[in-house]
Order: sequence, then structure tokens, then C-alpha cells
Amino acid sequence: MGRLVAIVGRPNVGKSTLFNRLTQTRTAIVDDTAGTTRDRQYGKVDWCGKEFSIVDTGGWVVNSEDIFESEINKQVYLAIEEADVILFVVDAMNGVTDLDDHVANILRRSKKPVILVANKTDAGESRFNVPEFYSLGLGEPYSISSANGSGTGELLDEIVKDLPEDDSQEQELEKIPKFAIVGRPNAGKSSIINSFIGEDRNIVTNIAGTTRDSIYTRYNKFGFDFYLVDTAGIRKKNKVNEDIEYYSVIRSIRAIEASDVCILMVDATLGIESQDVSIFSLIQRNKKGLVVCVNKWDLVKDKSQEAIRHFEAAIRNRFAPFTDFPIIFGSALTKQRIFKVIETAVDVYKNRERIIPTSQLNVYMQEVIGAYPPPANKGKYIKIKYVTMLKESPIPTFIFFCNLPQWVKEPYRRYLENKIREKWDFTGTPINVYMREK
Repeated sequence: MGRLVAIVGRPNVGKSTLFNRLTQTRTAIVDDTAGTTRDRQYGKVDWCGKEFSIVDTGGWVVNSEDIFESEINKQVYLAIEEADVILFVVDAMNGVTDLDDHVANILRRSKKPVILVANKTDAGESRFNVPEFYSLGLGEPYSISSANGSGTGELLDEIVKDLPEDDSQEQELEKIPKFAIVGRPNAGKSSIINSFIGEDRNIVTNIAGTTRDSIYTRYNKFGFDFYLVDTAGIRKKNKVNEDIEYYSVIRSIRAIEASDVCILMVDATLGIESQDVSIFSLIQRNKKGLVVCVNKWDLVKDKSQEAIRHFEAAIRNRFAPFTDFPIIFGSALTKQRIFKVIETAVDVYKNRERIIPTSQLNVYMQEVIGAYPPPANKGKYIKIKYVTMLKESPIPTFIFFCNLPQWVKEPYRRYLENKIREKWDFTGTPINVYMREK
């Protein structure tokens, strides 16, 4: 189930620093200038075996000279609406401000679990200012320093405690493949779903999902049996003025996390845009299978093989280094190659489930390693002695046992992955390659 945590607060309280700390990345830009964060950042957090998504929002401002003020505030509202848990970050150095009171009023009305985070408590005597944040009416403030990490362990304990548990209904759905239709606005997501389920609707059953915005639609005709994970049509009418692109990404988080394979819709009339790359990154980050459907192909004038090859090359170039995924050119409106999309998604799901016998794997990989062994490091040679494939992993995972695993670099791991893909069909699914000491 998709579980989402949103970080909100006024500018310059350390939201992006906290985001980087919790995700263990440097994705969000950190600067003392107010309003630095405008584009949204999304990340994954794993704490004590529990995973959740986290979104960094821009600082809440009112009556400022920033021309982006209204858009930032819209996106903060949307993050509050969509999140399961909200982290309200305040600055212990400055104490309570009018903007803090304004945000607190919004959060109290949201009726969502809110964790009050007093940041920068490592600076001077700022820790003595923490008790005044009780006046915000949001409970006990957690004293942390996102810069050096102090207090973040206790904060994460509280976050995972407040997150919703996995629903038993979703566990019942786990055995049937789940395909998510994702993409930027107007790429044809709703149209392709209508094309899929447009006939013989008596054998299509809608089952409410475990999250507010994921709906599972059972598709069991023509020999197929899977769930479509759809987010279309859930948006409230009184929220139509919110930022459409941001909305599509934040909703895609939940749809992607609820799926096994993602069908990424690309508009053939517009080509690859930054929003497509953002959603692709979400798919990669969540280790999901991928099928790219280039929709509205009926509107393209040049349908030659050369045009197709050029379009395919452009897609793989933007999505590199992961390029081993199928691309299908079709039209949801005319139903051109729609059945092929379903067939390909099923094939990708089967590739995710493929298990290679250990004996076959070792015979082949020892030849591959012998032809091109890992480069020596400081005069010491790396010897890979054995390889096995995990059987209880959500995606294909290969463990290579060797004497010096810390010296096997990323280029060589990619070489091993490419050789595995050459031998066995793992098209559309990511692969994990790990080195362990023998």
C-alpha cells in the first residue's frame, strides 16, 4: 500500500535538509535563501523494515513578493490532502511566528496525524525555545537537528507508528498481477482504461482499493486475469484549480506503489517531456516493471519505421541507463495495438517472477566472469566464486559471493546485469545485483 508523508512549514525552517536526512540523499537543494524549494522532491524512506514515500514541499508564504507564492501554497494544500502523516517543521531558533500559527490552523482542520518537528535545536540555546511550540495546539514537539541528524531516530519511530497498517484486502489481491496506468495529464490514461474495459463489462469488477485514490479494476477476459490500478476520476471537483502536473505526480506515487507493472503513457504528439521522466524515475525508485505505451499514434503523420526507431531512441536516451523495456506504439481512441499492451504487461510480470536454477546460473556466469574478470584493486584480485538468485524477492535479485565485495564497482555490476539480460529474458523489470563476502 502506498504510504505518504509530507513535510510542510514556512520557508527556511530546514524542510529540505530534513528530507535529505531521512532519504539519505542530497536530492533537495538546500540554501539559506527563502523560496529555494519550488519543484517538488519525492523520496523513499526505509526505517526498521517499514518503507514509505516522502514529499518535500515549498515554504508556506503569504503576501510575499515571490511570484511563485500562489503555486507553492496550492501544492502545500495538496500535499496535506494526500498525505497519511504530516511533518510540520518549525524553527527552534526563532520560536513561534505568525506564519507558523497560520500553517497550524490549516493542519488542525485537516484531521490528519500531524507530528510537530522543532528543528535547529543544536544551535546555541534554541532548545530552550521548544516548549513555546505547545501553543500551536499540535501536541508535543520533537526536538531534532536535521543538519547533524540528532533526534531523527525518535522522529522516524513516531512516523512509522502513525502510518496506516497494511490492509488485509490488499493482501488478498497480492497473488493477482496489478498493472498501473500512469503518465502526465492528457496522455490518454482514462482513454486506454476505457478501451480495456469498454466491452463485456459484466466480467469487470470494481474493488475499492486500500488507499483513498487507488481503485482496483478486475480484468478477467480473453484468458487474462489481473487488476488495473487506476487513479482517474477520483479528484474532487472543488480541487480542480490545483496544479495539474504536481497532482499527477503525487497521485502516481500511490498508483505505482500499489502495482507490479506500470504502463507509462506517453503522448506521441508531444514527445518525451520532463514530467514523463519524473514519473519514470518514480517507477525506477519503486523497482516496478515498465511498459511504455506511445499513445495517440493515429495522430502522427510520419509512421515510417525510421520515425518509430527515432522515437524509440529518444525515449531510451531520456530514460537511460535503464533501457531494457518494451515500447508499444498505439492509440487508445482507435484501439490500435491495445491488446498488445496487455500481452506485454503480462510478459513483463512473468519476467519479474522468473527464477533461474542455481546450477544454470553458475555455469553461465562463471564463463562470463572468466572472459572478463573484475579489475584488480591495489594489487589484489577479486575472485567471484559463486552466484545464486533469491527466490523470495519482489524483483529478480542476484547475489555474487566473492573475497572482496567492497571493491566491485558499479560498472562491473552493470556488466554482470547486462550479461544476465543477454541470456535470460528480464525485459521490462529492474534487476538487483549484490556482492557479498564469501
